Amino acid sequence: MVMFVLSRIAGLVREMIIGARFGTSADLDAYLAAFRLPDILFQLMAGGALGSAFIPAFTERLVQADRAAAWRMASAVVNLVLLLMSVLALIAAVLAQPLVKQVIAPGFTPEQQALTATLMRWMLISTIVFGVSGIVMGVLNACQHFLLPALAPVMYNLSIIAGAWFLAPRWGVRGLVFGVVVGAFAHLLVQVPALLRQGIRYVPTLGLRDPAVREVGRLMAPRVLGIAAVQLNFLVNTILASSLPEGSLAALNYAWLLMLLPQGVIAQAVATAAFPTFAAQIARGERGEMRATLNATLRAILLLTIPASVGLIILRVPLIRLLLERGAFDAHSTAVVAQALAFYAAGLVAHSVVEIVSRSFYALHDTWTPVWVGLSAMGLNVILSLLLVRPLAHGGLALANTLATTIEMGTLVYLIQRQLGGLGGSRLARTALQAGGAALFMGGLLQWWQHGWGAGAPWWTGTSGIALGAITYGGALLIFAREDLQALQALWRRKVQ
Repeated sequence: MVMFVLSRIAGLVREMIIGARFGTSADLDAYLAAFRLPDILFQLMAGGALGSAFIPAFTERLVQADRAAAWRMASAVVNLVLLLMSVLALIAAVLAQPLVKQVIAPGFTPEQQALTATLMRWMLISTIVFGVSGIVMGVLNACQHFLLPALAPVMYNLSIIAGAWFLAPRWGVRGLVFGVVVGAFAHLLVQVPALLRQGIRYVPTLGLRDPAVREVGRLMAPRVLGIAAVQLNFLVNTILASSLPEGSLAALNYAWLLMLLPQGVIAQAVATAAFPTFAAQIARGERGEMRATLNATLRAILLLTIPASVGLIILRVPLIRLLLERGAFDAHSTAVVAQALAFYAAGLVAHSVVEIVSRSFYALHDTWTPVWVGLSAMGLNVILSLLLVRPLAHGGLALANTLATTIEMGTLVYLIQRQLGGLGGSRLARTALQAGGAALFMGGLLQWWQHGWGAGAPWWTGTSGIALGAITYGGALLIFAREDLQALQALWRRKVQ
């Protein structure tokens, strides 16, 4: 858990430095658009799609004490990913210019499109490296080793920070891209010592006839469709934002990352640690234990994300001023980012619950259910984006994401409780009501305080607002939800170890 916090802090520092260098400029829009295709390739081939299929299959062989088969499968998957990613990256690099002009950012100026294509070609190198690094991370998580995989994003962010700090003044956004490429190698290399300690046995094979590799492919196939739907939505956002005023894409990115800060610290950290536990419980036939673990995890997520969502909405302007408003990031940048953050923050709870519940389906070897639900939600997201972008500009794109994810959350929770024969819905509802009531009380107090006593320097308004909110919410839980608070403390002790 500590390393996840450090990773998010490093990511926040990265955005602070990038914001000071570039604000919400056209060059930063080009840099962000250049990420789109490399990220799509990574996510489809070696990101969430492969991880959700690889970890259960790898864990099953570890539980069966068949380490030779586990390492043979891991080697084959690494080799296949490296081969496929290299071929796809080469094709994308050759077609970069027409892809940017016709698909990714048709609303950019010709100069922005040329810059985007150049940056994208360099970023494709990092995509290949991340493909291998993602499998290594899956292996270590399945072996219940989380320290170095959690350190890997920190190293990646530190490399981008160095590029922004030392190279961007001379090279512009190309300095950021250099940091991205170096950071990808750092992301991989920092995990190698832990991999060696696990006694890895590399096998030079593609494993096309290996039943274990085929099982990974079978489990991965539906997840690829779900990831494709999510990436399609991001691509639609990029396309629509490219036709909006300069800086709209950058504003969406800042707001999204600010929302992901608590989501990553809370939901992704817990989900990454819980997924191997879910998979191991199912492999041992402990379905009831998994149901209890999932219930406790979701209650903890609700207790943490509901107040975080309310706090982000109310304190968004002072927080943005505190964290980002310096250098090229001016008051106008704060205003456009705040508009998007208000809508993104409303979906924090939904994003966090989806993160947990989706992994419970993967542990059950059911990758189709979250996929078809995700496909439906992302299709709705695209439709809502097209409808809301005109009246609300980039804020409409953020609102569409929140509405679609909230519907996705409700559907997944309903379906997982049917699969598990119940989920302790009454306890979940009670926790949600108690957390919601405490958060509303906290929000009302923050709103009153901000208008009456919170005026002043950004550091004072932001830090004192966070402190007041935490004390108010924590006190309300102590009075009205002591049992849930004790469960949260128990979960924290397990995850922080």
